Amino acid sequence: MNSVDNETNYSASKYRTPDGAPADIVIFTITSTERQGVKKSLPVRELQVLLIQRKQWPFAGQWALPGGFSQETETIEESARRELKEETGVDGVHIEYFNVYSTPKRDPRGWIISHAFYALVNEQLLEKRRAADDASDVRLFRVEEALEMDLAFDHRIILQDALNKIREKMLTTTIAKEFLPEQFTISELYQVIQTVCPDFEEKNFIRKITSTQSRKGIIEEIRDAEGRPVLSNKYSQRAAQLYGFTGYVPPLSIYG
Repeated sequence: MNSVDNETNYSASKYRTPDGAPADIVIFTITSTERQGVKKSLPVRELQVLLIQRKQWPFAGQWALPGGFSQETETIEESARRELKEETGVDGVHIEYFNVYSTPKRDPRGWIISHAFYALVNEQLLEKRRAADDASDVRLFRVEEALEMDLAFDHRIILQDALNKIREKMLTTTIAKEFLPEQFTISELYQVIQTVCPDFEEKNFIRKITSTQSRKGIIEEIRDAEGRPVLSNKYSQRAAQLYGFTGYVPPLSIYG
């Protein structure tokens, strides 16, 4: 009969522990490219993901998600934030845990259980990105292109799961603000949502986002010191009202 563990006889050596617990990070951004020969129009926006080209075994030369092994002195989230800063130089952005990956033999180095996070980073913060010491290159790829690549480990699965998650969040939370300037037009907000969720279409978007009771208060009109509306004609011939997120998150219900 096996004795029950207690504070006097417990030994960690009796139990098999994982060989590592890395944090992998799916870093999304939306790039903006001005339309050639078309004045006063919204730019072409693409959802892109940051990948690194591995320098060392395993999967040397293949593209992968950024990440690395957690240290025993930090939490998994602290590890993810550290890796994000080391890989991109970016800190203080929206980062969120979404899943754990533990399929046996997913990593040739041993029993490796990976915790996955996604980060939403404004494209301007990635302009000075550079490859870390353990990578030979770092680059942005269109998400559709990345999903067709032979990514290292099970990173294609992780990327697809992360994409599904941010599409869900884009339609149920205010994460669109991570891809927008502090002041934006309704057209810009709509375009960002469609960039992440290509199937999204709402003909009454302006009315719903500004006046529907369940959504009212998510964004507000930007006004100057005298209370006059602040307008912009950056992307249109006719000046459009600028808006900003308020920080309010409406309660959602599948029954409402």
